[in-house]
Amino acid sequence: MNHHLIDLAWAVVVFVAHLLTALRALTRPNRSPASRIAWLAVIMLVPVAGMIGYLLLGETSIGRARMERVRKAEKSMALPPDEDFRPQQVTPMAASLFDLCSSINPFKVVSGNRITLLGDPDAPASEPKRNSLKAVDQLIADIGLAQEQVHIAVYIWLDDDVGRRLAAAVCEAAQRGVTCRVMVDSLGSRDFIRSATFKQMRSAGAHLHATLADISRLRHMAFSRVDLRDHRKMVVIDNRIAFCGSQNFASPEFRVKPKFAPWIDVLLRIEGPLVRQMQYLFLSGWIPETGESGLEHLPAQSPVHPIENGCTAQAFKTGPTGRHNSMSDMFVACIYAARRELLITTPYFVPDEPMLRALCAAAQRGVKTTLIFPKRNDSWLVGNACRSTYLDLLTSGVCVYEYPLGILHTKSMTLDGEITLIGSANMDRRSLELNYENNLLIADAPFTRTIHERQQGYLSVSHPVQLEAVRAWPLHARLVQNVINMMAPVL
Repeated sequence: MNHHLIDLAWAVVVFVAHLLTALRALTRPNRSPASRIAWLAVIMLVPVAGMIGYLLLGETSIGRARMERVRKAEKSMALPPDEDFRPQQVTPMAASLFDLCSSINPFKVVSGNRITLLGDPDAPASEPKRNSLKAVDQLIADIGLAQEQVHIAVYIWLDDDVGRRLAAAVCEAAQRGVTCRVMVDSLGSRDFIRSATFKQMRSAGAHLHATLADISRLRHMAFSRVDLRDHRKMVVIDNRIAFCGSQNFASPEFRVKPKFAPWIDVLLRIEGPLVRQMQYLFLSGWIPETGESGLEHLPAQSPVHPIENGCTAQAFKTGPTGRHNSMSDMFVACIYAARRELLITTPYFVPDEPMLRALCAAAQRGVKTTLIFPKRNDSWLVGNACRSTYLDLLTSGVCVYEYPLGILHTKSMTLDGEITLIGSANMDRRSLELNYENNLLIADAPFTRTIHERQQGYLSVSHPVQLEAVRAWPLHARLVQNVINMMAPVL
């Protein structure tokens, strides 16, 4: 009899837990209908595994204590100066996009920036590695000239030839008295954190921190997703020069996944008032993560010298401590803003419904819409989810190309030859909902032409995807792709 009562009690506990988990999946705020349906299906079809999966992956909260630290830091930090750098003239299309940026982070659009696409402009499309290595050379040279601070936030830092060269530059700067603060993601750079190179940087005097290292601990699991990541990529030197883009601190051969190499990236070098916004973005991550005080004044410190006839631009970051859906809103707004041409490169394409519909609508209203993806994706799940969208895109008139020479890791969008959206964010659910990301919105025709030329280089060696070929895919391939895409809100 006692055994029957125990079994009954356990059954009641499991039933109540199952019911509460399903209710939470249905009622959690800031969740799309597709995500609610996907999670409810998993929880109901595989109850125990579904509940465990939801415990680990169902919540996107970063934790109440961390949220409070972030808000306290942002409230105490000086905003970058912008009154003297407002652009005299901005097109209505660009102005509305900059207003959206200002709703994400407390900045205003600033003019007088020099933004340089690094690499070798004469490198042929068949030699994509040359641009990445040339960009690293410039970054190392600027770290070598630093006098006050070197601030680095990067998702992946590998202990390879490029990673060690960058670490040596940081060590040398720290040893001559430059304050070096380095944030690496605790998952993306997990091997580097355990390396002798990392220890050498600390011994040289660099201040090092592995971000989100505590997010997978047991006490967080019921309240936050265990795979939230800091995917940002930025460097700020002396409040005077900044770098951002898609490039991690690793060789293009990317030795942890060599069969997909090379990784094809972009890195931008920035001078002007935009650098202060980048400084703010770095410190808004560093201060709440490390607790270091006395840095709140840096984004507004010392005079800024605008560049004559410079670019008009704005920086912004998104993530689990910011406004929900803000990166998706920015992508969608840019897509709808295009009137003539839209050219996009991204390695990971798992769009939410508003983004997919915006892309299809762009082509249907006469915008020349082109997407370039890697032919081989290092994520089997993402590759299949991406291909599940091809039929919708192609039947709407979107041109889809696949890049065959490696992982096209550049995340770029150009609109009408006038506006560029570029940075660390992919067009997938991770970047839209889970990761910390940093991007730039730039309204400058000459700079956009430079990015467009780089995109055209990718396009020149890419293969078009034909609608007839997609329609001829076997049933089992389409079934796998569509099931994976349906579960994308869970994954």
